[in-house]
Amino acid sequence: MPKSKRSKVTSLTKTPLRTTKESKLALGNELRAQIDTYDHVWLFDLGNIRNDALKELRVQWRGTGRFFFGRGRVMAKALGESVDTEHEPGLSQIAESIKGSMGLFLTSWDVEETREWFDSWSRKEFARMGDNADREVVLPAGPILSPFTDPPSGDPFPHSMEPQLRNLGLSSCLLRGVPSLKEPHVVCREGDVLSSEQCRLLKLLGVQMAEFRVHLGPRWTRGRGFVPSAKD
Repeated sequence: MPKSKRSKVTSLTKTPLRTTKESKLALGNELRAQIDTYDHVWLFDLGNIRNDALKELRVQWRGTGRFFFGRGRVMAKALGESVDTEHEPGLSQIAESIKGSMGLFLTSWDVEETREWFDSWSRKEFARMGDNADREVVLPAGPILSPFTDPPSGDPFPHSMEPQLRNLGLSSCLLRGVPSLKEPHVVCREGDVLSSEQCRLLKLLGVQMAEFRVHLGPRWTRGRGFVPSAKD
């Protein structure tokens, strides 16, 4: 009798660890090697920045800077957590400042120009559950259009989307094959804490309510050491 597949035992011992000792060591070695190349090491707050935004930053600074994102403990150890172990004088103070979701940016660009660039950079994104609505969005009666504009100027959703729109809280129906509303619908009001359904609906409507920025913190500068404020 053939062996039942139900009785098959699956071993998990071969499942690779996401962060191995070798990868930690490689990150540390790469970070120290790049510090020897650049004049400044900036610490910045990642917040809830998205992967697409990180990719855009890397593209913008390709050839003139390097971004490092990883476990704070690993980066701190690479920098040196004490005066005796720090890779360069003053880097242990950067290591001590790494708290929560933070990254390191290495560059030789002028300090003032670097600050001005990051002060002016931002990226619009779709809101996530728990974010606050930055404005009121009200869908008028009639065909449901995307992207949402005021006054409406987008294209109507296909008829196949009507059940999904209804599941997201719209009192929609098909009128002549077009998902429509018989009366206006308030998607959100300014200041609302957005639910999962609201966020999904806003994304379908093409409404971006999140804005991401990079906030520079303290830095290390070659020949000067630790600089506690981004404004110094």
